[in-house]
Amino acid sequence: MAIRRIGQIFVDLGFIDDEQLDEILVEQENRPNELLGQIAIDLNLINDEQLAQALAEQMGLEVVSLSDRDIPTEVILQVTEPMAQLYRVIPIGLEENTLTVAMSEPQKITVMDELRSFLGFEIRAVVATETDVNRALEKYYAASGESFENLVQDMEDDQDLAAAAFELEKEGQIDLTDVQALADSAPVRRLLNMVLLLAIKDRASDLHFEPFEDEFRIRVKADGILYEMVPPPRHLAFAITTRIKVMANLDIAERRLPQDGRIELTVGGHPVDLRVAVLPTMFGESVVLRILDRTVVSLDLANLGMDPDLLRDFRNVIARPNGIVLVTGPTGSGKTTTLYAALVELNTVEDKLITTEDPVEYDIDGIVQCPIDPSIGNTFASFLRAILRQDPDKILVGEIRDLETAEIAVQASLTGHLVFSTLHTNDAPSTITRLRNMGVPPFLITATLEGIMAQRLVRRICEKCKEETAPTPEMMTELQLEPAAFEGKPIYKGRGCEECNNTGYKGRVGLYELMKINDEVRDLIVRGGSTEELRVAACHNGMVPLREAGMMKIFAGMTTVEEVVRETVLEALG
Repeated sequence: MAIRRIGQIFVDLGFIDDEQLDEILVEQENRPNELLGQIAIDLNLINDEQLAQALAEQMGLEVVSLSDRDIPTEVILQVTEPMAQLYRVIPIGLEENTLTVAMSEPQKITVMDELRSFLGFEIRAVVATETDVNRALEKYYAASGESFENLVQDMEDDQDLAAAAFELEKEGQIDLTDVQALADSAPVRRLLNMVLLLAIKDRASDLHFEPFEDEFRIRVKADGILYEMVPPPRHLAFAITTRIKVMANLDIAERRLPQDGRIELTVGGHPVDLRVAVLPTMFGESVVLRILDRTVVSLDLANLGMDPDLLRDFRNVIARPNGIVLVTGPTGSGKTTTLYAALVELNTVEDKLITTEDPVEYDIDGIVQCPIDPSIGNTFASFLRAILRQDPDKILVGEIRDLETAEIAVQASLTGHLVFSTLHTNDAPSTITRLRNMGVPPFLITATLEGIMAQRLVRRICEKCKEETAPTPEMMTELQLEPAAFEGKPIYKGRGCEECNNTGYKGRVGLYELMKINDEVRDLIVRGGSTEELRVAACHNGMVPLREAGMMKIFAGMTTVEEVVRETVLEALG
C-alpha cells in the first residue's frame, strides 16, 4: 500500500488548508534538499507536535512524549552515546528481544535496519517531537552518557563476563556455542559498536585490534597517524576478535591461519565497507579493519588539492587516446583515490572502462571492476590479458609489480588503449629508472609513457585552532631556506583543540609532482640518463617537485613545515 504524502496528511488532519499546502510546495522548490515538514515549521504553518502526529499517522506508529517519561538506565545503556547522537534516537523500553526507540524522523526506515544490525534486537519505532529527542539526548547522554572509558571500566568490573571469558580460554575447553554466546553478549557488542562508530565519525582509515601478553590494544589510524584508545580488558580479546569474525562471516573455529573478510554496514544512511584481515600471533589473533567510506573520500579531481596549473596538465595527460599514465608513491599516499577520480572523470557512455584491482576498494557505477586473487591464478598479468579481449578503451591495472604485467600494459597501450597503473617509487623521475630495472626496454618506455604523477599526503592544519607562528632556525635548516624566504609569508600551526583531538591537524591534503613525457625526456630515457638528469629535465619542462609543492602548501596556510619535511626528501629540489 502506497504511503500517503505528508502534505496531504497535514490537510486531512486540519493543520493547514490546500492554499497553505501550495505555499509549502512552492517553497520546497527553492529548498529541494529539505523535508516538507521542516519547511512547514519554518513557515510557522505547523508546530513540531503537529509534525510528529502527522508522521505517526503516515507511518502507522504511536506518538510518545519523552518529557514526562523516566527511562531506566539499563534501557539507555542498550544504545551508546555515539549511536544515539548519530541516529537521533532514544531507547525507551526493552521487552524480551524487542527494543523500542523514539525518533523524530520515522520516515528514515533504514535507521531501524541499521539499529537491528548493530544491536541484535528487533526494533520497534515510536514517534517523538524533535524538541523531545534533543532534550532527551542532552538529559541521558550529554551529561552522564556512556563514554568509551566508562564502558571499558564497566567491562573490567563485570565478574560474570570475566568468568565466562576465562572459562573459554582454558586449553582444550573451547566450545563454539559458548564462543558465539560470548561474542554476541551485550557488553561485547556495545564496545565494538562504539569503537566502529567513533572511528567512522572521526573519519579513520584503519582500526587495529592487537593482542599482547598482558594487554589488548585498540588503535585508530586517522589522517595517517595511529592513536591508541583506552585498552579493554585483556581477557576479552578473544571475544572481541571473535565478534569481528562473526560480523565478517569468517570461520571462528580457525585460529591458526590468516583470514580475510568483509563487513558491509550502513551508518547514518550511507554505506561503509570494512575490509577485515585476521592474523594469528603468539598471543591471539591480530585484526585490522580498513574502513572504506565513500562519503570521506572525494572522487573528484577538482577536490584533491591539486594546484590549478597541475590539474589542467593532468587532465590533458589523462585525456590522451592511448598510452600509460602512472601514479606513484608509498602505501597510503592516496594513489588509488587519484586514479579513481581520474576514472570517474573519464567515465562516459562512449568509452568502456575496466579495472583489475587488489582489492576493489570502491564500487563505481559504469566501470567494470575485477578483483584479483593470486591463490587461484588470477594475477594482474592474467587478468590484463583477459581484459584486452573485452574491447576496453581505458584500463586500470592496480599495480605494476613485475615485468610480465609491465609488458602487457605496454602492449595494451601500443594497441590503442589508455592504461592507468601505480608503482611504489619515491618520486616521478625515479619511476623511469624502476621500469628500466624491471626490464622494460627504453624504446618501449618512450613509446608508451605519457605522464607520471608522484604524490604524498600531509596532514591539514585544523581550522578551529589555527594560529600564526614564527619560523624557527631548525625549520629553515630543514627546508634549506634563508630567513628572507619567509618575509611577508606567514606560516601557521594548529594549537590543538577538542575538534582535532588536540593534535592541531584535521584532514589531509595532497602534494603532487607531475612529470610530463616530452621529447627532451624521451631522448634522455633512450640515452640511459640518470634519475638526477631526468629530474632536471622534468623541472625544466615545468614539473614542480614534491618538496616545493609542500612549501607552497605551507605558505598557503594548509600544512606545517614538520609535515612537509616528514613526507618529502630534499633530493626533490634537484
